[in-house]
Amino acid sequence: MGKTLSGKEPASAILESVKERITKVGRKPGLTIVQVGEDPASTVYVNMKAKKAEAIGLDAKLHRLPESTKESELLELVEKLNRDDSIDGFMVQLPLPKHIDPDKIIEAIDPSKDVDGFTSKNMGRLFLKMPEESVLLPATPAGIIKMLEFYKVPIEGKHAVVVGRSNIVGRPIAVMLLNRNATVTVCHSRTKNLAEHTKNADILIAAVGKPGLITADMVKEDAYVIDVGTTRVEKKIVGDVDFENVIKKAHCSPVPGGVGPMTVAMLISNVVEAATRS
Repeated sequence: MGKTLSGKEPASAILESVKERITKVGRKPGLTIVQVGEDPASTVYVNMKAKKAEAIGLDAKLHRLPESTKESELLELVEKLNRDDSIDGFMVQLPLPKHIDPDKIIEAIDPSKDVDGFTSKNMGRLFLKMPEESVLLPATPAGIIKMLEFYKVPIEGKHAVVVGRSNIVGRPIAVMLLNRNATVTVCHSRTKNLAEHTKNADILIAAVGKPGLITADMVKEDAYVIDVGTTRVEKKIVGDVDFENVIKKAHCSPVPGGVGPMTVAMLISNVVEAATRS
């Protein structure tokens, strides 16, 4: 039987250190979250992030915009937030309505306030292996690394397999593992014989959004499996991993309660980091 890699304990440890860093800033760091439209999952995430940020000691504000908001109007708001000195960091919740280009919006964000870590400047510094202290790291991949460190999972020299190649999780976590001297395989929707790759993984990261994609027969004994998938199925949030069966032979993070709390903790940590630098 593997052990459950809960995100709650490592997230609490991160947030405790964040509280100490806030006292050094000497004021409440400012976070703004922008949501366009009323996607139910986004609303849940946005409320959770704002509530947790307030509880830790941030000045958190929500900007809710209607689904009909024009791309130009959102770009104007982003520029206004860039110029507002009371805001240390802000994020635009994804997904956006279909008529708005997310890449254009992300690229308009001042990299020093980009607490999601999605701008090309922050991503580029990560990919060029510049010191991670000089980068605002993407929150979910950074949370995964912190989770592995918390559970003392060895990374150097290990074979890590990442299933998914999104700019939000797959690509950056592959680079972060590579920067820590793992041997990394990236799989995706065009990969043939997925199980042949996943069965060789010491560390397996599933970040696709396809419920039950990773089954027990696809996982090596005693591997570390991190489930990033979050899909709503009949009012329930489920991951990419068949947790009930995988946990019988490997160590696995649950959904919910695994990567989710880590993402929120790292987002808040990024806001305080941005405030410290400013």
